Amino acid sequence: MKRQKGMTLIGLLLTGIGLALVFLLGMKTVPAVTEFAAVKRVINAVAESADPGTSTVPGIRKDFDLRATVDDIKSVRGADLDITKRSGRVEISVAYSRKVPLVANVSLLLEFEARSTGK
Repeated sequence: MKRQKGMTLIGLLLTGIGLALVFLLGMKTVPAVTEFAAVKRVINAVAESADPGTSTVPGIRKDFDLRATVDDIKSVRGADLDITKRSGRVEISVAYSRKVPLVANVSLLLEFEARSTGK
């Protein structure tokens, strides 16, 4: 008798469950990661457009809030930004975390940190 090759039914089920979990994790985390990319892009744009001599901290925060509204950023506000002016440059940084619910009472905590140095 020839020996059969291939997956058993249990092996196929376990592989399917594993792939489903990876797919679920990806689908839940992609929005948070794309929002972080938008935060970095907006921080860079705000830092580049800020004039170190005339820009004020409230003005920079307002500029971030306006751009964040356009890019649909909900996790970070202008008040969350750390803004400093050093040696003729505007430096903007932000650190935040986002909790992504996975299944029932299981959640995933994502921590993000972005920093930008303008002109």
